[in-house]
Amino acid sequence: MNWVNIVLQGILLGGLYALFAVGLALVFGVMRMVNLAHGDLGILAAFIALALVQSAHLPLLWASLLTIALMFGIGYVLQRGLLNFTLGSDDTRPIVVTFGLSIIIQNGLLLGFSADSRGLDAGAIENASIHISNQLAIGWYPLLVFIAAVAVIAALQLFLNRTKLGRAFRATSDDREAAELMGIDNRHIYALAMAVALVTVSIGGIALAIRTTFDPSTGPFNLIFAFEAVIMGGMGSVWGTLLGGIVLGVAQVLGAQVFGAGWGILCGHAVFLLVLALRPSGFFARTVTT
Repeated sequence: MNWVNIVLQGILLGGLYALFAVGLALVFGVMRMVNLAHGDLGILAAFIALALVQSAHLPLLWASLLTIALMFGIGYVLQRGLLNFTLGSDDTRPIVVTFGLSIIIQNGLLLGFSADSRGLDAGAIENASIHISNQLAIGWYPLLVFIAAVAVIAALQLFLNRTKLGRAFRATSDDREAAELMGIDNRHIYALAMAVALVTVSIGGIALAIRTTFDPSTGPFNLIFAFEAVIMGGMGSVWGTLLGGIVLGVAQVLGAQVFGAGWGILCGHAVFLLVLALRPSGFFARTVTT
C-alpha cells in the first residue's frame, strides 16, 4: 500500500470539499447565518450546467461560466428578496427557511430531471494523470480542482482584506449597527455575500459533477462534508475550510483503503468528532471573516 499516494488523493479530495465549504464560512462570518440549502444550491448549479450543455449545446467551459454568473444573480436575489427578512434575534428562522428551500430545490430537480444519476463530461482531462513513479500518480483533474480551490480561497481572502467592499463585509460582520451608522447598506452587503458564496459553491458543484455522478439528492451529503470542513477549520475562517477539507478528505480516502470502500465516509465522520472533542473551536477559529 502506497501511503504517499493515499495521502495525496485525500488532499486533492479536500480541495473539492473546500469549494463547497468556503461559501458556508463566508455567509456565517458575514451574517451569522447557517444555510441548509447550500449543498442543494451547488447541485442546482451542476444541473443548470448540464442543461446548458445538453439543451443549448454550449461547450462545458462556456456553460460553466454562464452557470456561475446565473448563480451569482440567484444568490443576490435570494438573499435580498427572502433570506434578509429571516435575519434578526431569532437564529432559528434562517435555518427553518433554508431547510424548506432545500426541500423545494430537491423536489424541483426531481420534477425537472428525474432521480437518474447524471454526469458532466470534461473529456480526456478526467483520465489524464502525472506518473511520478510506478506506485505514485496524480490525476490532472483532481489537481486542477485543488488548484482552483486554493485560487478561489486566495482571491476571496484578498477581496476581504484589500478592497473597499471587502472591508464593508468585515465591518458588517464586526458590528452591523455601527456599519449602518457609517452608511453601509447591510441588506446589500448580505446579498452580495450570498452571491459570492453561490459562486464558490457553483464551482464546487460543477467540479463534483465532472468528478462523479450526481442526482437531486446529492446536495445534503455534500452539505454535511462542507459543515465538517468549516467546523474543523474554524467557523468564519476562509483558509480553515481548506485545512478542514484536507483533513476530511485524507480521513475518508485512508479509511476506504484500510477498512474497505464502505468505511471511508464513516472514518471521515469519526475524525471530525475527534477534532471536535480535542479542539471544539477548530484549527483557525475566528470571530469574524478575515
